Amino acid sequence: MSNEPMMDVTSDDKLWSALSYVFAPLIGIIVLLMEDKKSRPFLKFNAVQSIAASVAFWIVATIITTVTIGFGGLCVPVLWLVFLYWAYQAYQGQMVNIPVVTNFIKGQGWV
Repeated sequence: MSNEPMMDVTSDDKLWSALSYVFAPLIGIIVLLMEDKKSRPFLKFNAVQSIAASVAFWIVATIITTVTIGFGGLCVPVLWLVFLYWAYQAYQGQMVNIPVVTNFIKGQGWV
């Protein structure tokens, strides 16, 4: 998808989308449980993607930490900065494109 802002995205959608990355996966799950929020395409896309990205993040972080006998835990703060960048993009109204995750959730038909 392009990084062009979508026209029908409200400021509320942008805020919830950004929060779904900052407090992933909690806010993403809350968004999907709210009837009025999950019907918004931009918001649902970012909520599902933040959940999938956070699950993948914790799996990779656990493997790296286990393999490097604890030193991989140093990558966690750096990767959290990436989530903040994605939150910034969502708050700007741009479609966040996470290389593997975006293709996966589209392929599964979740968004």
